[in-house]
Amino acid sequence: MNKELIIFNPSIEDGGVEKNLFLINNFLATKGIKTSVISAEKHKKKEFNKKVNFFFPQYINFDQSKRYKKYFFCLMLLVKRILFNKTKYIFSFQANIYCIIVSKLLGAKVIVRMNTAPQKWDRSLFKNKIYSYFIKKADIVIVNSSFFQKEVNKRYGIRSFLIHNPFDFKKIKTLSKKKIKYKFDQKKLNLINIGRLTDQKDQITLLKSLTKIKDKNKILLTIIGKGEKRKDLIEFVKNNDLNKYVKFLDYQKNPFPYMNLADVFILSSKFEGSPNVLIEAQILNKHIFSTDCPTGPKEILKNYKKGDLFKVKNYNELAKLIINFKKKSINEKSFFFKELKKYESKNSCKKYLFLVKNIA
Repeated sequence: MNKELIIFNPSIEDGGVEKNLFLINNFLATKGIKTSVISAEKHKKKEFNKKVNFFFPQYINFDQSKRYKKYFFCLMLLVKRILFNKTKYIFSFQANIYCIIVSKLLGAKVIVRMNTAPQKWDRSLFKNKIYSYFIKKADIVIVNSSFFQKEVNKRYGIRSFLIHNPFDFKKIKTLSKKKIKYKFDQKKLNLINIGRLTDQKDQITLLKSLTKIKDKNKILLTIIGKGEKRKDLIEFVKNNDLNKYVKFLDYQKNPFPYMNLADVFILSSKFEGSPNVLIEAQILNKHIFSTDCPTGPKEILKNYKKGDLFKVKNYNELAKLIINFKKKSINEKSFFFKELKKYESKNSCKKYLFLVKNIA
């Protein structure tokens, strides 16, 4: 494929989707695909392969900007690339509806990657009809979990392609061995939660579970991340005398040493797409407590012997899992490697390469 492939992702945050973006894009660039990224996050340029072209709106300050401002100026760049640079292949990395509409109206071919669970499709009937109409116009639709695929195909009457999120196993294990100043008390049960502090991630359920545990002296919960719910969570900890048992850390570019030193990783989300953090926890052979939320956890933990599910928002059920958990020595043989192979970076990225080459 000699022609340019534009990857459209106006808002590049610090999460699982962005990790996938870097891995997939850089892989395509090394395989001879002429890739370009359109984004408002110019400081993220360093994360991409040197072969990748990076376009961002100039002379615009996006600090503290709402998403619609980023979308608008990035869409203007997209229109320019299609009309004046004759770009005909667009990859909407987060199924951005405006990108799909603009691309199809201007005659470009579109690959769409959907990574949000059906529970977030809370648009009005009018918006949903528009989204449904244009998602059907996409040339290729990619999803990242089997359950998600069934939901998408049923809702929109399309045939989507399942490609699991890619992970660099070797890099994750290497990063997990880096030394950190933060101290875990090995005499306690060290629980950890890593992610954005938002309503979706529902860390308040995790905190409520601690209020149901009488003997908290043997527990330490570390919450790593940033987000709009941070103040509310800290307030809850203070009001419920949990200060001795809960520690908050800001976003960590390398969270793996923290995860590696903890005993149990906890995912408390109300909904997901396919949560990267559960795969990362398995790669590091961690025990996992996760909500049985749509979509991803049940599928990801299906054959993992060190994973337990609890109902969304059910802090009593989570409290019981914490109380009944017994620390064990980590046994590498319990690591379900065969099941995880489908998530290896090279396996997933090859599938992206195949689809990109065949859209031309």
